[in-house]
Amino acid sequence: MVSRLRRQDSDVEHQYVLEAAIDNTRNLALLLKAIHFRDIATVCATSDGLKVTVEDTKSVQANAYIQSSLFHEYKVGDQTVIFKVNLNVLLECLNIFGGKNNPGCISTVKICYSGYGSPLILLLEENGVTTDCKLQTMEPEDILDFEFTPSKVINKIILQSEILKEVWSDLDMNSDVLEILMSSNDPYFQLTTKGSLATTHINFTKDSDMIESFECTETTKHKYQISLIKPSLRALALSSKVSIRTDDRGFLCMQYMIKVEGSQCCFVEYLCSPNIIDDDD
Repeated sequence: MVSRLRRQDSDVEHQYVLEAAIDNTRNLALLLKAIHFRDIATVCATSDGLKVTVEDTKSVQANAYIQSSLFHEYKVGDQTVIFKVNLNVLLECLNIFGGKNNPGCISTVKICYSGYGSPLILLLEENGVTTDCKLQTMEPEDILDFEFTPSKVINKIILQSEILKEVWSDLDMNSDVLEILMSSNDPYFQLTTKGSLATTHINFTKDSDMIESFECTETTKHKYQISLIKPSLRALALSSKVSIRTDDRGFLCMQYMIKVEGSQCCFVEYLCSPNIIDDDD
């Protein structure tokens, strides 16, 4: 069966607009799980790598950036290749050999795509056993552009993820809104939730050992729907560092650095719009 698949692959190699092969399927699955809060994802392939996007309610967007260097083989026939795919089905295929339940074995995968209307082909192999999966692709739609550019960023903090994980357990995640305050003066960086019985404030000093960088050009206080923030906890749980930025409109960008096997770092980004309705108004 292995040789049959390889002959088929060789025969149609010139037809593919995207070919990508990775030695450890878990690395790819790990990054995709970090943004899996909706089933449909948009995949954009360029010479730099894959950008996989999931969004919801036009208010939150998650992007997994999978650099071409993470693959041992990576080819893009066109300048940009874009398609939509069911992320839940894709993850099930990547874990077909057991995933976490089979830690002693490492599977490899080759991804092939022939272009518009074609299925996404996965060729998976583990210990000489090979299987292929074909996933239906869908026509891509326009991805929401948050216009979050470096020139608009006014506040930025980089901190170790461990401290933020502890903070989330202390905040009232049953609240509707999370308030984020950033200031060049005390309390510098503050997270607030308001529950039915109490208001919880968590303060960070800019000189904390857990904070690697603190840049604040303007005091800002914005509120965000916690329901939009919660999906990012998937990425937080896997990350070692997180960069939190806000722009001049109050839009929030949380970028998580995730280390994969092989000591390479990849990034997952969550973008969230501010709460238009202020509870105090």
